[in-house]
Order: sequence, then C-alpha cells, then structure tokens
Amino acid sequence: MTTTLVDVHLTEADLEEQLRADVASGLSANPKNLPPKWFYDERGGELFEAITRLPEYYPTRTERALLMRAAPEIAAASRATTLVELGSGSSEKTRLLLAAFAEHEGLKMYVPQDVSEPSIRLAADALAIEFPDLPVRGVVGDFTDTTASLPRVGRRLVAFLGGTIGNLEPGPRAAFLHGAAGAMEPGECLLVGIGLVTDPAVMIAAYDDAEGVTAEFNRNVLHVLNRRLGADFVPHMFDHVALWNAGNSWIEMRLRARRAMRVCIPAVGIEVDFAAGEELRTEVSAKFTLDAVGHELAAAGLDPVHTWTDEAARFALVLACRRG
Repeated sequence: MTTTLVDVHLTEADLEEQLRADVASGLSANPKNLPPKWFYDERGGELFEAITRLPEYYPTRTERALLMRAAPEIAAASRATTLVELGSGSSEKTRLLLAAFAEHEGLKMYVPQDVSEPSIRLAADALAIEFPDLPVRGVVGDFTDTTASLPRVGRRLVAFLGGTIGNLEPGPRAAFLHGAAGAMEPGECLLVGIGLVTDPAVMIAAYDDAEGVTAEFNRNVLHVLNRRLGADFVPHMFDHVALWNAGNSWIEMRLRARRAMRVCIPAVGIEVDFAAGEELRTEVSAKFTLDAVGHELAAAGLDPVHTWTDEAARFALVLACRRG
C-alpha cells in the first residue's frame, strides 16, 4: 500500500483569515452575501451528503450515471497518466474514473485537492483498499487559486465535478478557467461537470426539497459563524429561500430574516443589522447551455472535444483540452 503525500498550500490559520475577510466584506455589502464554501463544516458535509440522496436533487445521481457511461471514453480520449480532482471531498465518484483508467492504461498518480487535509487523507485511505498500488499526492488549498501549484507529473486530466463551477460568478469563473488552462500543458484536459438550464420548477425543487434538508444546510452557515467567530445568529429566525434568476441563469439560495435584528460578530469586530424580510445570499448555482459552456471554455484556451448529457438534458460532462 502506497503512502499519501500531501502538499499544504492553505493552513487553518489561512482559512480563519479568509472567513473573517469574507464575513467583513459580505455582511457590509448591499445586498448581503457570503461565499458557499462556508457551509462545509462537519455538519454541513453531512447535510450535503443527505441532499445528494434526495429525490429532488438530480445533479449528483445524473452526473454519476454519466460517469459510469463515459469513463472509458474519458480515459481513452484524455490519455492521462495523472488524475487531478479539484474539490475532491470523499472522492466517491472518482472511483469510476480510476477504474476506467485501470482498465485502459493505468495511472501513475492521483492528486486530490481539497481545503481539508483530513478529508484528503480519509479519502486516500479508502481508495487504497481498491487501488493499493496507486500513488496519491494530495494538495490542500482553494481550487480557485491552487491550479498553478498542482503537481506536474505525466499527462494530466483535471476533473472538476459536481457542477461546482456554477458557484462562481462570471468574472471569477473566467479567471478560474484561464488560470486552470494556464497551468495545463498543451493537450492536457479538463473534465467539468455542468448543470444545464432546464425547467425552473425542477431546478428550484433541487434546492428547496420537501423534507427541508437543504434549508438546514443553508442555515448551517450561521452555525459556522457562531462557532468559529463567536457570532450570535439565531439560525431558526432565518427562512430558507431558493429562486431562479433567469437574467443571470442561476439558482440563488438566500436566508431571509423573520424579524429585525442585530447580530454581533466579535471575532470580526462588527455588528450587523438585518431588517425584517432582509435577505442574505449564500449561494449561486449557475446553469448553462452547451453553447455558452463551449464559448467560455474556448475563451480560456480550452477546446471542448467530447460532451455527454443525460436524456433529459439536465446535466453534462464536458471534456476540454488545452489548446496547443
């Protein structure tokens, strides 16, 4: 069994500094907003895993079905010897790609990237049972600014799954794609999972389930601020809101204050006033057309070479290679 090596580019102290900066800027903005990455403490991770099993939440199971179908073609088309996964988490879906590469020509290395070193090591330990001879080299960092630090070993396929690219607004998304392309050698490929524009009722239900799991996940960001920054949010005094913003082609998740209140956040040194009915935006999840995806990738120097979609055209996997 191989040993997992981990390169740390983001420490707990760095994360705390980022959190304080995001809270200070986001809660003083109009409208108020927070980045979705702060949902994910241990409880947030558990809630999201529960969301992926809900009947309304189609993206995870649809992407998994696409990977099951497309993985052999991805392995053959990319000809990669190193698989990099951005935002790897539990690396559950990665097994489908790893198995396909094992049947093809094999991999020399798997590189999971995540903000959590324990998550990387836990996932690597689990994968070692199924792929005992596969070297793993983890990278602890934020996917938006660590692409240049990814190990340059062999011919790489960079996987960015789960529709996470939709959490980036157009400017940061373009910057991310340009950064990723700039860190890749000609011929190396990016595999990206993309949520597609479909019936608004279907999309909204995926972010506002009947059991209220997504509502608890949304409110979890307030629990995170209470625990990590000493804030005094009363999470149940905020209602979960999910809506389709057609003009921006994205789902928005918000938290709506039930009454006027003042929240103290000692670690940031601020007090924040909420009016009754005021909303705090906690996530955007952009949905795309295939034409729009192609244009954005091409603008970054990445040429789409293969696309796989489900029958209902709700989700897509796009393989795009760095222009030579």
